[in-house]
Amino acid sequence: MARRTRCGGEAPVLLCSGALIAPEVVLTAAHCLAVFGEAGPYEVFLGPTLLPEPGPGGRFIRVTRAVTHPDYVPATHAWDAALLRLAVPVTDVSPYRLPGAGDVPVAPGDPVRAVGYGDTKDPDRLAGRRRQGVLQVTGVTSGAFQAGPAPAMTCVGDSGGPVLGGPPGNEVLQGLTVSGDVACRTEAVQVRVDALGDFLRPFLAEPPPPRPPPPLPLDALCEAPCDGDADCPSGLLCVSAGGAPARCLLPALQAGTYGAACTEDAACGTQGVCARLEVDGDDACRCFTPCEATVDPTTPGMDPPDASCGCGGGPGGPGTTLAVLLGLLWRHPRRGLRVKAPTEP
Repeated sequence: MARRTRCGGEAPVLLCSGALIAPEVVLTAAHCLAVFGEAGPYEVFLGPTLLPEPGPGGRFIRVTRAVTHPDYVPATHAWDAALLRLAVPVTDVSPYRLPGAGDVPVAPGDPVRAVGYGDTKDPDRLAGRRRQGVLQVTGVTSGAFQAGPAPAMTCVGDSGGPVLGGPPGNEVLQGLTVSGDVACRTEAVQVRVDALGDFLRPFLAEPPPPRPPPPLPLDALCEAPCDGDADCPSGLLCVSAGGAPARCLLPALQAGTYGAACTEDAACGTQGVCARLEVDGDDACRCFTPCEATVDPTTPGMDPPDASCGCGGGPGGPGTTLAVLLGLLWRHPRRGLRVKAPTEP
């Protein structure tokens, strides 16, 4: 999903589904990165209910790196796969099992189980809740397979979701939902996971990144430029605009400083907002003030920024956000689960 910026009044935006294949790695569809690209701001949600608001037992994890398959072809969805590296490992959920040498490849007639957060045929059962359903494989190629309703079908919202095959208790991740017919009635297309080995293995084998140097202080971000993301406090990116020095910021906000923990904008003064520095946790939300703003020094938790730092960002001020859905509303790229008799995993 697109990474949330504000801590109040901002609903999660579901971009795609995904499959956990290692404690710190999620496999999803490459076209899910169409809006922001590989360097964009993403987070993943683990839990049964994301929308209309996250339900009990769910949590968010920030994505630190995204990589698209080098042979991905957007027009055909060939090799439509991407890998996400998580900021922290998932230790309480078992990753899906990847195909091995002893596993039988998917074949026409096989039943497969699709899982995702997308739309259903019932308008009262909206996207954003994890559902599952059974499809039947109708055709197989070297890099993909097609499936039809049995009785479920994938639909808008489930791109990147897992498609599983094999006996219960020993299922294997056979496919990754990537496309289908516009009506979500006759055909679902999946990338074959057993064909992605050369893409998956190097990423899964990467050693942990070296420990970064101490980040810049939160209250010095208007004065101190950065050389790379490692210089920035957790959750911020080092971004350069035009010829100005690069600054640590959230992509949807101009450069600024962060003060006390908060839960709503009202706690941050007239020119501040409660911004999501990290995706979760007690200190995730901090009062944000843009560099060029003039702040009342009596505002709780906020230090007056240096008005001469000249590092203000683009138009719109701290409330400016990005439109994250426009690039994903085409006919084929996003899929979701369309289930006649849904059951919850």
